[in-house]
Amino acid sequence: MRTLLPVILLFAFALSGCARKKISDSVPLPGPRAGAPTTRPTLIVTPESALVGKVAVANPTARFVVLNFPLGKMASAEQRLNIYRRGLKVGEVKVTGPQREDNIVADLVAGEAEVGDEARSQ
Repeated sequence: MRTLLPVILLFAFALSGCARKKISDSVPLPGPRAGAPTTRPTLIVTPESALVGKVAVANPTARFVVLNFPLGKMASAEQRLNIYRRGLKVGEVKVTGPQREDNIVADLVAGEAEVGDEARSQ
């Protein structure tokens, strides 16, 4: 009898937890507001097409830099690029060449440039 009473209590306790009503059954979810759009607006994603490179070598005395670009994207000859350091424009370069693999030489037209600065198309 002593072992039968705990088994019955345990069984009754387990059934009581499963017997309660679910919240989703008893509370209706609110519907859309009057005048609210029923469809979500479409999301438009536009890839950035700006040309971005890094200053690999800077020679302030001779006023030229070597720019490194990602594979598949390269500045063309005579193209002008702005030089940015931590988001602020610090100079401007004109691409002159020569090009070797993903590096190209550019003349410093205005401002300054340091290694690690970012070169972006205008």
